[in-house]
Amino acid sequence: MATTIERGRLDFREFVRPDDMVVWGQGCGEPRSLTESLMAQRRAIGRFKVFTGLCYSETPDPQFTDAVEFVSYHGGGSNQRLGTKLDILPCHYFQLPNLLRDRCDVLLLQLSPGDHAGNHSFGLSHDYVVPLIDSARVVIAEVNDQVPWVAGERTINAAAIDVLVRSSRPPIEIPSRASDAVDRAIAARAAGLIEDGATLQIGIGALPAAILGALSGHRRLGMHSGSLFDPVVDLIQSGVIDNSRKGIDDGLTIAGTLLGTRKLFAFADHNRQIQMRSATYTHDSELLGRLNKFVAVNSAIEVDLTGQVNAELADGRYLGAVGGAVDFIRGAQRSRGGLAITALRSRTGGKAKIVARLSGPVSTSRADTGLVVTEHGVADLRGQPLKERIKRMIAIAHPDDRDALARHQAMSSISSMS
Repeated sequence: MATTIERGRLDFREFVRPDDMVVWGQGCGEPRSLTESLMAQRRAIGRFKVFTGLCYSETPDPQFTDAVEFVSYHGGGSNQRLGTKLDILPCHYFQLPNLLRDRCDVLLLQLSPGDHAGNHSFGLSHDYVVPLIDSARVVIAEVNDQVPWVAGERTINAAAIDVLVRSSRPPIEIPSRASDAVDRAIAARAAGLIEDGATLQIGIGALPAAILGALSGHRRLGMHSGSLFDPVVDLIQSGVIDNSRKGIDDGLTIAGTLLGTRKLFAFADHNRQIQMRSATYTHDSELLGRLNKFVAVNSAIEVDLTGQVNAELADGRYLGAVGGAVDFIRGAQRSRGGLAITALRSRTGGKAKIVARLSGPVSTSRADTGLVVTEHGVADLRGQPLKERIKRMIAIAHPDDRDALARHQAMSSISSMS
């Protein structure tokens, strides 16, 4: 049975030991009352690790590294502030719960208030935290009366919680960034590839959000994604997304975490058509392959002429992740009528994003890449040999980069391309 402690009286020295790893939900699911107290008490505990996920709070602060070692699968969001002080765990997202299960000592949760039976919803984040409930040595929960009740694969009651802290504060909000004309041009091309009746996965970022906005003329779409964003609300309310043709989980929108604002939170609150699942479900490529016309839409930092994708490193800085792209791409490959779409701008800040050689690691292999979309066209790389891939990729590069790419290709043997 949980011990209820007032926030100001929670002494983390009683629960966190030196060298422990502390884990909490990412994005809007971060229990800030707990993470703020943990950081304030860090020196009294002794050096320990935390796994932050994709963070949008003030928690990843370089000054905290005097006692805390930060680990994450993702370098974006406020994790960027840590720079080289952030240790990256490169893995496919489907693997993450199992990797953390063996490493998580203390689990911090943000929960909704309990129902009539005393069961709490995991609120805004299921993804990798739910599988850790039964393995963590200590479970500390912040029950926040401003967190929506979101249906999911399980609830949690006091018997599974060691310490309970009550709070009342708005959850972190992550507004969708405004798109520009280039984003909208790419979005229109990508949306044109998606058939009515398809089931969608949408990645993180302004461009995937713009693609959602370009789907208003579609019908009978489904949603099975790692994350949900505010534009999904409009598509459901207008009837574009009705989840009627998915083949599994018909009638349900499936996701692992909500990354949006109070608009999304209010829509999901006690809405049984929104169902949260852990990453072992949302990112299971075998399960994804059973969805009808499963379309995986993700972005990238850069793509080379043979279709290799770098989604991690930009200008020497770790800003992205291996993440779930490969999980979803391979699910799309298994799905009848499925598509794997990688969408990106041909240039950002005057710098080419269709390149002869990647400046960072290969996050998605060329054997997995399906269709690459820029504002200049679509390169369908499925089943294509290297010479044809190069030709198609040059055709969708920025016009001012095409001659240089062609010259590089002419001077280089295909076999030498990384």
